[in-house]
Amino acid sequence: MSSATPSVRRPPERKPPWLKVPLPGGEGYARLKEMARRLNLHTVCEEARCPNVGECWKGGNATMTIMVLGDECTRRCRFCAVKTVDRAAPPDPLEPVHVGQAVAEMDLGYLVITSVDRDDLPDGGAGHYAACIREIRARSPRTVIETLIPDYCGSDLETLMAAAPDVLAHNVEVVPRLQRRIRDPRCSFERSLETLRGAKRLRREALTKSSLMVGLGETEAEVIEAMTLLREAGVDFLTVGQYLRPTPNHAPVKEYVHPDRFDGFRTVGERLGFRYVASGPLVRSSYKAGEFFAERLVRERRPSLNRPRIAEERR
Repeated sequence: MSSATPSVRRPPERKPPWLKVPLPGGEGYARLKEMARRLNLHTVCEEARCPNVGECWKGGNATMTIMVLGDECTRRCRFCAVKTVDRAAPPDPLEPVHVGQAVAEMDLGYLVITSVDRDDLPDGGAGHYAACIREIRARSPRTVIETLIPDYCGSDLETLMAAAPDVLAHNVEVVPRLQRRIRDPRCSFERSLETLRGAKRLRREALTKSSLMVGLGETEAEVIEAMTLLREAGVDFLTVGQYLRPTPNHAPVKEYVHPDRFDGFRTVGERLGFRYVASGPLVRSSYKAGEFFAERLVRERRPSLNRPRIAEERR
């Protein structure tokens, strides 16, 4: 990769043109937004102010990221827009049933279940995740399920993996040098790697996924080092995207990385052997193009998932 590729070292108040996206809208977006409100679902698409919500919620093959275990996090990462507390409200015991019902009604081909960190719970919420997976399998068996989890290890990870998610995702977020500066002190790059390695040990056929943000002051060499460590941990899918500051109270953007450099990261990732690399300014850990690839791969492995969609069955 060439260090001469252009970038904006001192971000101006206005974002560069490659970060501008149209406002969400359309029939598909309105339908899923209404359903999420009616079924009392928290979605990362909205909670984390994802710039791709309009793209992911439109059309006949929409994807969605549902956030379970409440909307209050027990960790204080400097990049995240989700509100933080020392002790959150108890989980809703009926939430797994409601999630299963909602996914069946929305007839999603691919669903990401994620959560806030719940260090106040004995198992971190792993059992709640597992219950959600079981309810979805019972009500919407054709849906491919990705779980984007906290840094579970040991028995908590065993509980989650016993429910057999199709894709196990956990984000390292930033390069190793920036971990203590950007993530909560309880997080670390090595602990995140152990979560990803552990998922493979517990379920060999599991597909694993992680994500990196750039624009926080890392070097290209540090990004490539992080990608190499993830691949050595057996990670199958990788996303690389631009960090965008949620509010003035969060970590500042140090650089708007040019799209050409993201293309370079994708090329490096492909050479390292990732099954799929999504790399671009607006790429997020839950990213529609990457989810389409993962969904296709899972369905090739499990033909039983390939029955017609509900909407098609009713014609």
